[in-house]
Amino acid sequence: MDNTLNGRKALVTGGASGIGAACARALAARGAKVVVADVDAAGAAALADELGGTAWAVDLLDVDALASLRLDCDILINNAGIQKVAPIEEFEPVEFRRILALMLEAPFLLIRAALPHMYANGFGRIINISSVHGLRASAYKSAYVSAKHGLEGLSKVTALEGGPRGVTSNCINPGYVRTPLVEKQIADQALLHGIPESEVLAGVMLTESAVKRLVEPAEVASLAAWVASDDAGMVTGASYTMDGGWSAR
Repeated sequence: MDNTLNGRKALVTGGASGIGAACARALAARGAKVVVADVDAAGAAALADELGGTAWAVDLLDVDALASLRLDCDILINNAGIQKVAPIEEFEPVEFRRILALMLEAPFLLIRAALPHMYANGFGRIINISSVHGLRASAYKSAYVSAKHGLEGLSKVTALEGGPRGVTSNCINPGYVRTPLVEKQIADQALLHGIPESEVLAGVMLTESAVKRLVEPAEVASLAAWVASDDAGMVTGASYTMDGGWSAR
């Protein structure tokens, strides 16, 4: 049994499903005590019970409530996210602000809340689930691409500030992952492009990838678990692509 994270406390946002749930399971399997944070209270509680962890029912869009927060976690995985697909001229400003609040402002506030504990202990792992869209743009995703590019910058600043005090900060940049978020996006893209849903993966989503399949959540989680470990102490300020070759172009 891999006990590389014994004694560590981890917090995973968007932890009730998809990449977040896979990360929570991977960390728990290596000995970490995991807090599953999600707006889906029932889903978070069910997974926390499965893992012997703790559930935190939280709406990360309530950024005012996060401003005074203090966290005592050793590992923070910023994973929660949403998507909206629309041309810029049709993109509602309220939706743009909502995505940036959840996917950039909330991670900043959680990092801010976690750093004092990490600094005091001389150890911390900030892992930001970014995207290939943190490095490459796609049409019709102005808010998502903007948020992920911002998250990349935030992660690097955190790496520079945290490095001397034992805290690393990195991004993981998957392509399209088999999650509920992507399943919904398939329907949105089919409508936007006027094609059947069965043609979206090959005709829209995976055209730039050399490996023509979706990333599995467990693949992302396995990398996150390594980045969280002591073995990755010299890994910081990095962006790990897991995109089937998309960003190699």
